[in-house]
Order: sequence, then C-alpha cells, then structure tokens
Amino acid sequence: MWETFIIQPMVNLLLWIYDILGHSPHMFGLAIILFTILIKLLTWPLNASQVKGSQAMQELQNDKEWQDIQKKYAKDREKLAQEQMRIYKEKGINPFASCLPTLIQFPIIIGLYQSIIRALSATPLDMLKLARTVYPFQNVENIIPLNSTFLWMDLGRPESVQVLGFALPTLAIIVALTTWIQTRLTMPVSSSPNNANDQTAQMTKMMGIYMPLMLGWFSLTFASGISIYFIVSNLLGIAQYAATGRANWRNLLPGSNKQTLPAKK
Repeated sequence: MWETFIIQPMVNLLLWIYDILGHSPHMFGLAIILFTILIKLLTWPLNASQVKGSQAMQELQNDKEWQDIQKKYAKDREKLAQEQMRIYKEKGINPFASCLPTLIQFPIIIGLYQSIIRALSATPLDMLKLARTVYPFQNVENIIPLNSTFLWMDLGRPESVQVLGFALPTLAIIVALTTWIQTRLTMPVSSSPNNANDQTAQMTKMMGIYMPLMLGWFSLTFASGISIYFIVSNLLGIAQYAATGRANWRNLLPGSNKQTLPAKK
C-alpha cells in the first residue's frame, strides 16, 4: 500500500512536472518547488485547521476565566487538567488541531525523500526499480536520467558550502530557521504567569524547540531535495498564517513570551 499509494504517485508527479518543465539543469529543483506548492494546496484544509487551532489556543491563553482557573488550581494538576478539558469542550477547541497537521505530513516527507532518491537513480538496480514505478503514460526515455543539479547543489546528496575550509550546511540552517519562525508565529502566547501549568501550551512550546532541530537534522543528513521541500513549505506556511493578520512578529524577539495578541479586526 505504501508503494502503491505514496511512492508511485509522488515519483510520477515529480517526473511529470520535470518533463513539462524540460530537462535542462535546475529544472528538477524547480519541479520539487512546484510539487511542494501542489502538496500545500492539497493539504490546505489541514493547514487552515492548524492556523485556526493555533488562533483558538492563543485566545484561550489570554482568556480571563482560564487564567483564573490556572491560578485557582495551580497546585492541583489533576483538577486543572479536568477544568482544562471542560474549557476546551465549552469553547469547541481541539488541543491537537495545531499539531496534528504537522504529524500527518510526516508520511509525505518520508515519501518525498524516497521519491527523490528513486527518481535520481544511479545504479542499474535503482534504474530497474524506477522503471517499474513509472506509469505507462510517462515518456521514460526522454526523462531518465534526471539532471539533479540545482543552483550549487546536487539534489540527490546532502548540501554544504565550503567557507574558509569548513563545510557549512546552509540549507539545514535555513530549514531550522524557517521552521522556528513558523512555530513561533503560531505558538500560543500568554500574558498569564501561570501558563507554565498549561500542559497543552507546554507541549506546543516543546514542539517549537524539537521541530526545528529535527528538520534541520533531516536536512543535514538526507538529500538536499528534501531541504528544498522544507524551506518552500515553511515559507508558504508563514505566508498563510501572516495572511490571517494574526501573526505577532514580536514573538520572534528574545524575551517576548509575555506578548499580548494583536487586536482583532
């Protein structure tokens, strides 16, 4: 099922876009960028749900009733958790709405990595696997082998730039930075000092730490084509959230964990 419903469609979509763009240098990188935009369009409802969930969590952190509950049950975690679930139910908040879309996209990330590696097949065995993956309507003879050059990168290999004799992983740094910006902009912020008792807020905060590190490590280890996907996906996510008018860019500054929300329009 993984091969049929994930790998084969992704490989063929990449090859189809690449074939339309032409087979000159840099075109496969552009194909990955267009592929990322298509994935974002297809997952738009999930992303919209994530934005909506993040906004609801931000509003909750500054809700007077919730702040009073945090103060009242600051030393009773069990009662605080019960009251938290009650508030979620009354206000129609899904505490996982801001995290679930990210988790759902992990199969896409894994499938994309495998698709890029298969599309850039180099050995005879890899070429055979690719030939078995391509749909009959594809013009395989004109597509394969792909030109994996994009700017200064080989999309089938991890990326680095030589600076003063050191290999600087520029794409991994950009991936980690854009991921951090996206998570900070959508992270619930509170003017309440008792926010430390909110387990959901703490979970979101930890996601804001681990996700940039994890995706940065992926970019450092895997094919640079994955890094292109991460960067474009992050930039589109940032743009989507900024378009709501709710992005508080001051959250990106150090010591801004007590910022209040922008006024509603």
